[in-house]
Amino acid sequence: MQRMPWPNYFMNITYLVSERSTCTRRKVGAIAVKDKHILATGYNGAPAGVPHCLETGCLRERLSIPSGQRHEICRGLHAEQNVIIQAAVHGISIRDAELYCTTHPCGLCAKMLINCGIRHIYYSEYYPDDLAADMLREAGVTVEHFPFTPKAVEIHG
Repeated sequence: MQRMPWPNYFMNITYLVSERSTCTRRKVGAIAVKDKHILATGYNGAPAGVPHCLETGCLRERLSIPSGQRHEICRGLHAEQNVIIQAAVHGISIRDAELYCTTHPCGLCAKMLINCGIRHIYYSEYYPDDLAADMLREAGVTVEHFPFTPKAVEIHG
């Protein structure tokens, strides 16, 4: 029996994390990893203690706003932002860590990840933000498309 390679292991966990998402449009998960240890996890959704989009509905959907536009009117945080916040709240440095993300980071998240010192990003699904890709490349962050189909995991609720 062969063991699952590390990148597959971490990406599988990233998809499992995305199952906590409360976004009605796209479930996204992200994890920061250093030296084969998970430092922080995040998924997209409203801030703690605030009603989720599952309860309130999605304003961007009601206004027919395309993916990748008008992030400022979304009540949710992105998975990458929640990784950064979780690490900060718990006093964990993610400098020089790898980020596994179900979806390529947007421009705002790319800027935050650059300033956090993330050096390598693995993503599975495309996201329409050319500026994010340009900035990550300019900052010397290695971004690797990692096509992935998560292993089925039964979730009990």
